[in-house]
Amino acid sequence: MLAKIQLHKGQTGIVMLVENGGKMYLPEHFKENDIEEVKAIVEQFPLATCVASIGDDFEANHFPMIWRDDKLIGHIAFANSMHENLKDGCKALFIFRAENSYISPNWYPTKPQHHKHVPTWNYQVVHMHGELYFKHSEKEKIAAVGLLTQLHEKRVNGDSAWKMRDAPKDYMKTMLDGIVGIEFHIKRLEAKSKLSQNREKVDYTAVMSKMDEMQLKGLNKRMKKLAER
Repeated sequence: MLAKIQLHKGQTGIVMLVENGGKMYLPEHFKENDIEEVKAIVEQFPLATCVASIGDDFEANHFPMIWRDDKLIGHIAFANSMHENLKDGCKALFIFRAENSYISPNWYPTKPQHHKHVPTWNYQVVHMHGELYFKHSEKEKIAAVGLLTQLHEKRVNGDSAWKMRDAPKDYMKTMLDGIVGIEFHIKRLEAKSKLSQNREKVDYTAVMSKMDEMQLKGLNKRMKKLAER
């Protein structure tokens, strides 16, 4: 059985399919079906892990990506042999990981009653399966750098955001010659929020409060939303 999740309501009208279970261990109660939450994870934690098969081994790299419609966009260093080792259109997996935390049994109010608790780990992750393409034209590389810098510069510098035109043209051209653009076509999406949903309400609430104490605001916020359902 497939659960449909509409990623964007814009002109594309793209609908992604999330398989129950899929390639990631994904119990029903940990499945993240809120597409706004999924998009927030990717935007707030853009440093992705990219994994692709190469022969009998794997190619694994880490770089920030930006999600637009049914694609992820980014770039890597030209010196990174990834664009030489992998063919255009090869299958790959992108992993985005949000906040995470060790969960101690000592935090559960029900522990003194029966001591039937063990440690665990809470986290949020997004897996995107699809096809990877490398972009070498200057126009495509400028577009990738522009998208990434506009988003993150506005976030950290506001009206004083750095712009590509701030750098000398010849210097910027040299920098662009040193990168390769990346375009990842998303074919399948899986998202998981493992946030103590399988615990008793009193224990869930205690963990939620602990996340707040530990300044893990993202986990605390999501647990509050889940508790309201």
